Amino acid sequence: MTSILSIQSWVAYGHVGNASAIFPLQRLGAEVWGVHTVQFSNHTGYGAWRGQVFGEELIGDLVTGIEERGALPRCDAVLSGYMGSAGIGQAILSAASRVKAANPAALWCCDPVIGDVGRGVFVRPGIPEFMRDAAVPAADILTPNQFELEWLTGAKVTTLDGAKRAVAALQSRGPRCVLVTSLHLEDTPEGEIGMLAAEAGQFWRVSTPMLPLSVNGAGDAIAALFLFHRLRGGADAALSAAASSIFGLLRRTAEAGSREILTVAAQEEFVAPSRVFRAQPC
Repeated sequence: MTSILSIQSWVAYGHVGNASAIFPLQRLGAEVWGVHTVQFSNHTGYGAWRGQVFGEELIGDLVTGIEERGALPRCDAVLSGYMGSAGIGQAILSAASRVKAANPAALWCCDPVIGDVGRGVFVRPGIPEFMRDAAVPAADILTPNQFELEWLTGAKVTTLDGAKRAVAALQSRGPRCVLVTSLHLEDTPEGEIGMLAAEAGQFWRVSTPMLPLSVNGAGDAIAALFLFHRLRGGADAALSAAASSIFGLLRRTAEAGSREILTVAAQEEFVAPSRVFRAQPC
């Protein structure tokens, strides 16, 4: 059984962070140990929320408790996303190091949440620099969006060749595998959105139809799905599986006119996507 330590935010209502990542992984058959960096009533996209941000000491303490159960040697991967502070980032970095010490084959999949196209940087000061200087060199898998790819490399990405150069620049600094989770390039077909994956000098891309919706949490689910499938196969197969499942999830969400992604109602899309998109070498 695949076992994953997922260190992310948590919301009581809706699906972002661990509330977006854990259930799809469980539906696919993974054992997930969730450590929450915050506990909010709902995601912050609503403009108002209640709850608390947890300190890095609590995260370290929870990982120690899991370690004391003798579980870390069978942990296959660490998954991380939004970090409320650079201190939490250090706690996640420490957790990944402890897991790898117990199981050298384990991977750290880091979603370097910094910002997005149209919104710019939306995380607290110090976090972008932590991602660039500490997370990128230590991560095995990195899942930036197009804005984050540009921020981390300092390169404007408008073409496929430019995207590949930027991804290769990231890989030269640490991560063996990179997934760009949303990519709109000059050659992207009208009405579509792309993804790009790279590993071992090879690149693959996939495009799916753009859907009429604006939701939170899809990126968290993409990172989780890609990690799960990458643990079981190559980056090309993982890209195809993640893109197909996410499109099905978002299509169901758009059809329902839901403000929240329908993680539970559309759960069959995780195990048997209704439409399959094949990753193409590029």
